[in-house]
Amino acid sequence: MSRASIPPKSCAMPRIETNGVALEFDEMGPSDGPPILLIMGFGAQMTWWPGEFCEGLAQKGLRVIRFDNRDTGLSQKWDGIVPDIAQVRAQAKRNERPAIPYTLSDMAGDAVALLDGIGVESAHVLGGSMGGMLAQLVAIDHRQRARSLISIFSTTGDRSLPRAAAEATAVLTSRAAGTDRASVIEHELWCRRTIASTGFSFDERREARAVGDAVDRCYYPEGMLRHWAAFITAPARSDALRRIRIPALVMHGSADKLIPCEAGRHTAACLVGSEYVEIPGWGHDMPGGLVPELVERIVAFVTKVEAGLQSNT
Repeated sequence: MSRASIPPKSCAMPRIETNGVALEFDEMGPSDGPPILLIMGFGAQMTWWPGEFCEGLAQKGLRVIRFDNRDTGLSQKWDGIVPDIAQVRAQAKRNERPAIPYTLSDMAGDAVALLDGIGVESAHVLGGSMGGMLAQLVAIDHRQRARSLISIFSTTGDRSLPRAAAEATAVLTSRAAGTDRASVIEHELWCRRTIASTGFSFDERREARAVGDAVDRCYYPEGMLRHWAAFITAPARSDALRRIRIPALVMHGSADKLIPCEAGRHTAACLVGSEYVEIPGWGHDMPGGLVPELVERIVAFVTKVEAGLQSNT
């Protein structure tokens, strides 16, 4: 890990060094509100969570905490440590320890360490896509730190589940034609269109603005390779999820090409007593037209969990 680097500070968001990793994070909403920790997915910065989504949760009284995962955004980078994906796959098949710099469990540990660093004993842990996998691992490995688990368009990693559509897989594995800003933005917009919802309009201006802001904040495709290595070597979490007891909300879309909705159904089936919401026409994105409903469903769930926690004290 000696080649890990900390990017220079370039914005007003706070940074904390915890678990041996420098993490960029921010908060909004009342400091005494129920804390909800947002964990983003594969190669994505915390700013991928739409502003109206975070603000909506905060306006409903939640203390919203989000952060850049390691190797994304303004958090710490593992520069130059490039896993050989073919070798990593072969090692995983032989049940050998893969030659990777960190695992999904390490990344989930970052989330818990962030809570430690800002003095939050427990939080509602919400993750999207690969972030949902990290949220599941927080609930599995650090049960007392999770008041509830909210898994959005994610999966248990069960190998029997349907795979992504070919065009959606290309979103994860393809790269921009060039490294100039225009080429990167064009490619990222193509990625978003490819996995977008079919039942909600794709707001080209909104998405272009979000992509441009993300590119300007930090464009770091190298980190995605290490995220990919951690993802493909992670064991399935199905059995572990069946063993825990935690209030859980699982949300998925019927039009998700990247992680088909069967994965959401399976996740909910593994979590005893969980609530499952499947939204027609929702893809692997956060369309503006759906954000108000997501906020309402999440706030209603958190409110119910909080009432149960208070009645048990």
